[in-house]
Amino acid sequence: MGTLLTPEPATRERGYHRPGEGDHVPDGCQALPRGIRNLAKLAQQHGVPLRQSYARKAPEALLMVNRYAKAKQMKRKRRMTKRLKTYLGRVTRDIERKIEDAPDVTQTAFQQPLHQANRLLSQTRKSKNKLLSWHAPEVEVIGKGKVAKPWEFGVKVSVAVTNRESFVVGCRSMPNNPFDGHTLAETLEQTEILSGVAPKRCYVDRGYQGAAIPDVQVFRSGQKRGMSTRTLKRELKRRSAIEAVIGHMKTDGRMDRCRLKGALGDALNAVLVAAGHNIRLLLRAMPALLRRVLGRLRAVFDTGIRNQNLEPGMRAAAQRVIQDGLSIPRKSRGL
Repeated sequence: MGTLLTPEPATRERGYHRPGEGDHVPDGCQALPRGIRNLAKLAQQHGVPLRQSYARKAPEALLMVNRYAKAKQMKRKRRMTKRLKTYLGRVTRDIERKIEDAPDVTQTAFQQPLHQANRLLSQTRKSKNKLLSWHAPEVEVIGKGKVAKPWEFGVKVSVAVTNRESFVVGCRSMPNNPFDGHTLAETLEQTEILSGVAPKRCYVDRGYQGAAIPDVQVFRSGQKRGMSTRTLKRELKRRSAIEAVIGHMKTDGRMDRCRLKGALGDALNAVLVAAGHNIRLLLRAMPALLRRVLGRLRAVFDTGIRNQNLEPGMRAAAQRVIQDGLSIPRKSRGL
């Protein structure tokens, strides 16, 4: 690894139906009917009778929420969302009343689901650390500011690559949606641990405004001050190459959706995707390297044949054998 580094944040979505999919605001409407269904299912497993399970009414209300959101009828959408919260509150209070005298095993089984249900009931549009998914409470809403996708639901991932070769030397999940500039120190620390080399220069985008690391030069995209040499200008132009690397990691490496469970699954997925990207780079480079080695071997053998006192026919036959034996099909370049 060289001493040049390019970190960049990326967003990785979770591998399930996105919270609030079909909605135009990240208010967690999708989690409300999921909570009702899971509480009713858990109550049936532990023999807790419910006054009403809302197995039919909750999906209908969610369908109307999505339809009103699509039609930009926000008053009606809020009314149906309030109805979903009413259904969830009724089921939650009904279960809490009926498990007061239940065995400890039953109360322990309902402890976490009831806690999530109360979080859903108490949170508002402007609440922090909202519960957006029933099955993955660690999911966060990350504002992208794009027209096609204003929000993404998942966890932020910090990626660091070498400036010249684009090898991934650092990739870790960053829970709690931190500011980009606050993730730089942790990214450089992981890079130094994995590679054994401390980066000297670091090229980042404008989102890392104010980031400063001791003994490391940090250059931001579009920066003019301090760019005194052609080498720095050339290396800063290479910063945008990480965007293509992240794109390949999302499409070829499946980083666009994490299908591993929990925060540990997020961390494992980031490391495995980075390792897979580096392996693909090595596989693409191996045929060219092998072709170069065999080319040099063939040149050495040709020189040896020329130095031998052979007949023209024998010399041509030997050269054909060497050429056929030390050749690689061109199709191998597509590895």
